[in-house]
Amino acid sequence: MADTSPDGRAGIDASLVRRLIADQFPQWRGLPVTPVEVDGWDNRTYRLGTGMTVRLPTAAGYVPAVAKESRWLPRLAPSLPVVVPEILAEGVPGRGYPFPWSVRGWLTGETAARGRIDDPARFAVAVGEFLRALQRCDATDGPLAGAHSWYRGTPPAAYDEETRCCLAVLERDGVLGQDELRRSAAVWEAALVGERRGAPVWFHGDVAAGNLLVRDGRLAAVIDFGTSGVGDPACDLVIAWGMFSGDSREAFRVTVAQDAGTWARARGWALWKALLVLTESAGADPDSADPDRAAEQRRMIGEVLADHDRHA
Repeated sequence: MADTSPDGRAGIDASLVRRLIADQFPQWRGLPVTPVEVDGWDNRTYRLGTGMTVRLPTAAGYVPAVAKESRWLPRLAPSLPVVVPEILAEGVPGRGYPFPWSVRGWLTGETAARGRIDDPARFAVAVGEFLRALQRCDATDGPLAGAHSWYRGTPPAAYDEETRCCLAVLERDGVLGQDELRRSAAVWEAALVGERRGAPVWFHGDVAAGNLLVRDGRLAAVIDFGTSGVGDPACDLVIAWGMFSGDSREAFRVTVAQDAGTWARARGWALWKALLVLTESAGADPDSADPDRAAEQRRMIGEVLADHDRHA
């Protein structure tokens, strides 16, 4: 019997997936079910045979993504320059598992680690072109940014209290110096007042290396539209500091062609996430702390501060 704890994580395993498939999609009964090599936090994903995946939310907060992706990915896909997940079926709660879930087509490729990209600037252009194509998709009746997107696509003010709390904790604990704190506060204030112009557009909400698949060194697919919606695309620019640098960052900046206010809000989104993760890392048990993760957030903050100094 699957664990029915509220967050659902402990009860998701290959045995549960096999039982759900047998009950609800008997045509696929008997196909092997195996965990994917790289999994996420919001959902658990298993391969079903060689050509499909099963994707199950780990908590109630991630459930709205199931119906959202099932409805909108087929409509968005024809207008995008790379493939996105194909929804093959939508399952219902069962066998002690409390949430809806989905079956999707398998997409070939590997997550976009830097060593798998043959030309970083060309890759940055491809990501920028994908975002521009997504923004051109018809947003009529699309899901307006809000709780279902974890407030991606809304003004950064949604996380104002959390950001200021992180700054206070990092100051108290001496993790950031006074100059970093002052400049971080300036970046955040600029994000809050950065003017949004134009009609709401589609955004992905989590453009990161783990959601970009490469094949033969090039962008091949974009996955995980769980935080997607219609609103402000600034959140999709965070990858400029998370993955790109130098020529590749400039190539991305030129390709996405966003105004100064959008970039100010994007710096705010990047700063919020880096501060949050750094705060969590600083408060972790020393025996379980990940110094590389903390160092990456420090690097990210430094890049965002330098970008603000250069472009604000």
